[in-house]
Amino acid sequence: MLQLLSKIPQYKLAYHLGWPKILPANYTFIISTFCNSRCKTCYVWKQQHEELVLDEWKKILKSIGKAPFWVTVSGGEPFIQPHIAELCKMICEICEPAILNIPTNSTMYKIIPGRLKEILEGAKKTQIIINLSLDGVGEKHDQIRRTHNNFEYFKENYKNIKKMKASYDNLTVGIHSVISKFNFNDARELFDYALGLEPDQYITEIAEERKELDTHGKAITPSYEEYSQAIDNLIERIKKRRFTGMAKITESFRLEYYDMVKKWLKRREQIFPCFAGVASCQVSSWGEVWPCCIRGDKMGDLRAVDYDFKKAWFNQEADRIRRSIKNRECECPLANASYTNMLMHVATLTKVGLRVLIP
Repeated sequence: MLQLLSKIPQYKLAYHLGWPKILPANYTFIISTFCNSRCKTCYVWKQQHEELVLDEWKKILKSIGKAPFWVTVSGGEPFIQPHIAELCKMICEICEPAILNIPTNSTMYKIIPGRLKEILEGAKKTQIIINLSLDGVGEKHDQIRRTHNNFEYFKENYKNIKKMKASYDNLTVGIHSVISKFNFNDARELFDYALGLEPDQYITEIAEERKELDTHGKAITPSYEEYSQAIDNLIERIKKRRFTGMAKITESFRLEYYDMVKKWLKRREQIFPCFAGVASCQVSSWGEVWPCCIRGDKMGDLRAVDYDFKKAWFNQEADRIRRSIKNRECECPLANASYTNMLMHVATLTKVGLRVLIP
């Protein structure tokens, strides 16, 4: 974390002046759009592309080097991919990120523990976070995910992975919920159940219209009133609980994120300066480099530049996209980028620091 904080001045200079030339710290790798769920909040499964193979990923990772602090390996459903363990080990060996985050819909619960074990064995120096998706309790989860028995798969997967914590100090088991038009009325029941399982972390984000997920025009985002009805209850629970160590820091950032989302729903503008395209990025499963998954603007095509990430990151089109983001021509509450943005925002960082220091 200290290494990342020390780079903040460089990212701020890069944001304002375009110098120094610095690679992002936060990466999301979409390893495949293939998914066996048909969620009401996601249509990523409709996309079909000629996807990157392991040798291509290896070239990309070598060109990125040790720049990443946080890497998210996403999909589709990541654990469907037979090569996920090998790819994750490759990421940890070549890039040495502090954190590797993997979301899952739990449908592959029979094979996930085995593949996760392979990842953990090859990532001794990296904290592995696995976030199990949960959008409702019982049939409500299955209805939103449009997948029969998905709630039962979640329970089995959570039980099996939780047991693995006894053997791996670098494993964090989390639960992740998307608050949408389809579940805001049931949020209290969802929070009761999820928190009752005592995960290492419980996170929520708001359903958004993303290019990545093919959800533009799908009307999945709750209104300010609907979201507040749900999230205010979770905020109160967080404030009442006593956290220590790293958990106290992460929960403090989450409180700021939830507050930011409420402001965004009211104002529909950038709440913080956005460092997507500077400090955070996304790589699609077919090799395009984006600033984020909301816009999905192609900064560069890795296949077209012989898998050299720097060439895809430092070019005229990438600079044009950065100027557009800096000029606030877009706005969103994308969680992955927002946490990076909060690190770059002095007022928010100060609020988090005070909350952590004051008992």
